[in-house]
Amino acid sequence: MEEHKIKVGITQGDINGIGYEVILKTFADPVMLELCTPIIYGSPKVAAYHRKSLNLPTNFSIVSSASEPAYNKLSVINCTDDEIKVEFSKPDPEAGKAALDALEKALEEYKAGFIDVLVTAPINKHTIQSKDFSFPGHTEYIEEKMGNGKKALMILMKDTFRVALITGHIPVSEIASNVTKERLQEKLSIFDGALKQDFGISRPRIAVLSLNP
Repeated sequence: MEEHKIKVGITQGDINGIGYEVILKTFADPVMLELCTPIIYGSPKVAAYHRKSLNLPTNFSIVSSASEPAYNKLSVINCTDDEIKVEFSKPDPEAGKAALDALEKALEEYKAGFIDVLVTAPINKHTIQSKDFSFPGHTEYIEEKMGNGKKALMILMKDTFRVALITGHIPVSEIASNVTKERLQEKLSIFDGALKQDFGISRPRIAVLSLNP
């Protein structure tokens, strides 16, 4: 029965940010473990530090790969230097590297089919920048690393309300010049396909909001 649960890979994000708090609080609820098998790509040491600071009962096991996860508890795959230190709210290049290391490992295992879906905790878009990461955010990085030529689409959701964005991580001053006929058609096609395939809506109705310059 356990093997049929969806395996959800979760990256740790910025270790000095809110990522671990959200993850650990979410899976402190036993009901969540009945819905899926969660695997954190991060650091057991950092996870334990956050758990202690939050005084949470969330249990986890250390595993080497999502191909053999623990069941009915969190699994944590170590992707970072054991000597890394947590300093809440502090921008730190080492924390940026740890976020990227976790993301790279998670994408590697996603491509290998070890996890079914990937959830990314928030990163610090400044400290993660390096020779290996020169992207505005997660979206563009994942789009390139998947290497299948498909375009990503950022979608915001609340219950049955879904909003897709034509532009991504760009300054407000550049939005108007990036809203083109070709880009609109491309994003509408992706959104229509996602609504059909991922949300089971056979005939999606999509409204386009205008840009107020």
